[in-house]
Amino acid sequence: MAVGIRPAARAPRPRITAQSVPRLPRHVKLRFDKTRDRWVILVPERVLLPDDTAVAVLQRVDGMRRVCDIVDELARLYHADPALILEDSIALLQDLADKAFLLAETEPPDA
Repeated sequence: MAVGIRPAARAPRPRITAQSVPRLPRHVKLRFDKTRDRWVILVPERVLLPDDTAVAVLQRVDGMRRVCDIVDELARLYHADPALILEDSIALLQDLADKAFLLAETEPPDA
């Protein structure tokens, strides 16, 4: 490394909590791929293959709803334990945020 040149600092990744308001950045798309007959996450130069649980969460990530709101909706829909859904959802969303495939705010826009 040349003297006096520092590597670019990476922006800190958001910490996902129940109160986070997640959204996909512009370079990340959740799409149904007719060729594969399944949902995919399109990121630059990569295609991720989420499982059905991840798709259920990601379809509700709109930049307006908090994680806890998404969890409540899924718990009602699937008659499941909200605590378990919250734990799994936060793990999924944090993993995507750590890879810069997800952004999160602390409150919805226009709050």
